[in-house]
Amino acid sequence: MWPFAKPAQADDNRTVYDFTFHALMGDADMPLSQFRGKVILVVNTASKCGFTGQYDGLEKLYKNLSNKGLVIVGVPSDNFGHQEPGTNKDIAEFCQLNYGVSFPMAAKENVIGDDAHPFYKWARDKLGFLGAPKWNFHKYLISRDGTLLDYFGSATTPDDKKLIKAINDALAAS
Repeated sequence: MWPFAKPAQADDNRTVYDFTFHALMGDADMPLSQFRGKVILVVNTASKCGFTGQYDGLEKLYKNLSNKGLVIVGVPSDNFGHQEPGTNKDIAEFCQLNYGVSFPMAAKENVIGDDAHPFYKWARDKLGFLGAPKWNFHKYLISRDGTLLDYFGSATTPDDKKLIKAINDALAAS
């Protein structure tokens, strides 16, 4: 099989609502089904990355568009350059103290490899190799009906015109 082709599993009929993360703090589950009817931006994050400043832009984006139906879900990951070495408590404190993060944050997860969280395996199956995270702050955009719409690489900042247009288009769709 050509390495960039979508695997056969890509034809499954699951949506984002079939996946659950654990909340960053506490023992609660964070089922993505709780965001049914919202546009979701899932972002794998890290506290010691050159892209960490994107937390500020993500928080601004969340504050500006959450009333229109946008939810951002941060998923800390230590998969790239060991740039998220802290505990969930450390991550929560860092995000709150440095960026005032108020959007939902999941517990630290693997986003690549055989032990990747099932959401990330599903997203890779849907979008193929090029759609998989290559570094921290990779973004997945999900429609109001739970369909994976697109991905945006780490260098795409939260205020990027292409990302903003895609989010606004998804928010406008019924």
